[in-house]
Amino acid sequence: MIEGVRIRAATAADAGLVYSFVRDLAEYERLLDDVDATQAGLEQALFGPNPRAFCDIGEWQGAPAGFALWFYNFSTFRGRHGIYLEDLFVRPAFRGHGIGKELVLNLARRAVRENCARVEWSVLDWNEPSIKFYESLGAIPMEEWTIYRLTGEALKKLGS
Repeated sequence: MIEGVRIRAATAADAGLVYSFVRDLAEYERLLDDVDATQAGLEQALFGPNPRAFCDIGEWQGAPAGFALWFYNFSTFRGRHGIYLEDLFVRPAFRGHGIGKELVLNLARRAVRENCARVEWSVLDWNEPSIKFYESLGAIPMEEWTIYRLTGEALKKLGS
C-alpha cells in the first residue's frame, strides 16, 4: 500500500460522490452528453437490496480522489468468474500518487483471493496515458476481440 493512499468500499453515503466521479470521467472521455445515469439510480444499483455492481473509492490523504466501479462476469472457457472493471478514474489533481494503481491492485487481490479467472476492462483507443498505465501493470490488449453493444432503439426493438 502506498503511503497516503487508502482504498475502501463505497457505501450508500457515497452515492453523490460516485455520481460526481461518473460525470467527471464522462467529461474526461468527451462523453458527458451520453450520461443519463442519476444519483438515485446509481444508489439503487450499487447499494440496493440486490447489488450487481460494486464500487471502491480511492482516497489521497483522506480526500476522495478516484473510484473503480466493477462487477463480476463469467468465463465459460475457464469455468470461473472474473471481474470486469467498468470504470476507473482518478481526478487530475490527484494523479501521480499511485491511487489508480492501488485501485487496480485492490481488484487484482480480490480476484486472486476469490479464485477469479481474470480482471478485464476496455479503454478508448485515443487514451494513450491510460493505455500506457495499464500496460505498465502488465495488462495486454485483446486485439483479436471487437466489442459489440446493443443499446437504445436497437435494444428495444430486439427485446420487444
